[in-house]
Amino acid sequence: MGSPKKNQSKGFFSAMTSGLSMFGNAMHRSVNGLLGYEGVEVINPEGGKEDAEEEAQRGRWRQEDRDSYWKMMQEYIGSDVTSMVTLPVFIFEPMTMLQKMAELMEYSHLLDRADECEDPYMRLVYASSWAISVYYAYQRTWKPFNPILGETYEMENHGGVTFIAEQVSHHPPMSAGHAENEHFTYDVTSKLKTKFLGNSVDVYPVGRTRVTLKRDGALLDLVPPPTKVNNLIFGRTWVDSPGEMIMTNLTTGDKVVLYFQPCGWFGAGRYEVDGYVYNANEEPKILMTGKWNESMSYQPCDKEGEPLPGTELKEAWRIAAAPENDKFQYTHFAHKINSFDSAPRKLLASDSRLRPDRYALENGDLSKAGAEKSSLEERQREEKRNREAKGHQFTARWFDLTDEITPTPWGDLEVYQYNGKYTEHRAAVDSSDGIDENDVRSTEFNPWQYGNLSTE
Repeated sequence: MGSPKKNQSKGFFSAMTSGLSMFGNAMHRSVNGLLGYEGVEVINPEGGKEDAEEEAQRGRWRQEDRDSYWKMMQEYIGSDVTSMVTLPVFIFEPMTMLQKMAELMEYSHLLDRADECEDPYMRLVYASSWAISVYYAYQRTWKPFNPILGETYEMENHGGVTFIAEQVSHHPPMSAGHAENEHFTYDVTSKLKTKFLGNSVDVYPVGRTRVTLKRDGALLDLVPPPTKVNNLIFGRTWVDSPGEMIMTNLTTGDKVVLYFQPCGWFGAGRYEVDGYVYNANEEPKILMTGKWNESMSYQPCDKEGEPLPGTELKEAWRIAAAPENDKFQYTHFAHKINSFDSAPRKLLASDSRLRPDRYALENGDLSKAGAEKSSLEERQREEKRNREAKGHQFTARWFDLTDEITPTPWGDLEVYQYNGKYTEHRAAVDSSDGIDENDVRSTEFNPWQYGNLSTE
């Protein structure tokens, strides 16, 4: 089948036109269409028998698993299932949500380039390309484990980046993360909101992501689009993120608005991202176009969004090579995240790598993984009962709950702030001569190692 020319979007950024009315005609054209960017993948958005058979051959589902899962989940249609459902372990990948958060660091060199960049608009090209780069990892349709309250994930040995994340709330499930190197700091408070629709689930990123570039202190704010996981049970499971990603330089008022095209029948529009970098006067300065699973490119443009004469499309980012036929569709970086090669010395006992259910699943022992997962969940319930009986409340160790409530398109968010204690902890550990270098894998997973109790 030939590739039909993609129709130019008549509603480009339509959801934002009321708030960004001065963006003009540039908002009403598709950059991909403007540049003749084409590409088609045959896919049935609703799922089909052939898709289901292909998925079964890949080992994801057995028919009896689908049937039992469907019966169990029907009662939850229309509900937020983020933390209220005990899910079967065979739909999981051997990674937690805290580790998933760290995947955004794979292309952290793009933030380094943004920090080094003199051009304020190219700074947003690199920073937004960094934000897009993680969507290749997000297309994996296995579910990461929900972290236990107090669970952490630490990472180093990657581009000079130090990363720490902590599960700061169980109901609703919330995580906080902080990363830093010589060029930037990254801070996120994440609270996912979901809506189960039967054979699909909508995921709303109720979170706040901030990046500070250290050279001049520029503060960047990111609002990602929602995500839809299609064909959870019937058909070939796949992920789509239709909508807008907005990154704003809160220091200057410049911003980039990128539109993630929705996937239609025969894959029309799937993966495609296009948009513009705007100055503080809402005038387009640079157009951006590409596919979130391949690459992003940019080109200077005029006030109508047309490419400037004498300029050419240049690549800002390209996906790294990935392992072939990987069981969980992991990238090389995802494997690094899961390994102890990216762990610091004297790993916290609360680290996700040490979870026995995650480790068992990684080794292919689904029976043990399921038993360990149930055991951890029961221990978490017991810890909560004991804490409440004593009149205590949980207090995060590495992040502090602030008084700030920030609005998002999907609801208000309580903001957690990195308190600097992990930096002090890591400096003390690294300067110590008495570190036990025994195999860290033998450390017992313990998210309650500090007690984390407060009577306040």
